[in-house]
Amino acid sequence: MEGNSVRQNKVSKLLQNVLADIFQKKGFSAYGGVMITVTEVRISTDLYYAKAYLSIFATKQSKEEVITLINKDAKSIRFELGKIVKNQLRIIPEISFFIDNTIDEIAKIDKLLK
Repeated sequence: MEGNSVRQNKVSKLLQNVLADIFQKKGFSAYGGVMITVTEVRISTDLYYAKAYLSIFATKQSKEEVITLINKDAKSIRFELGKIVKNQLRIIPEISFFIDNTIDEIAKIDKLLK
């Protein structure tokens, strides 16, 4: 996050919180009963594009299947996001979703250390 402007950081945090709320309301039914956590949102300097990193706790489906479903649903997620933040942001950014594997990496390292 070094080098980001104060505005970028504020918008990133706002998007992270709102997306977390959206996934909390929608996640269990829409994506097959998975728990989704928004770990980070990175936004471009022009605020037109955002990358959201998600930690997915899948049961039946693989993480890749869930992230594919979420990316197919990106337009409706962006629409919901726009309804919530319309008074705070002039531009609702295009959002791409990615899997955040940091928790898996931590578990692997922990296992190796034991």
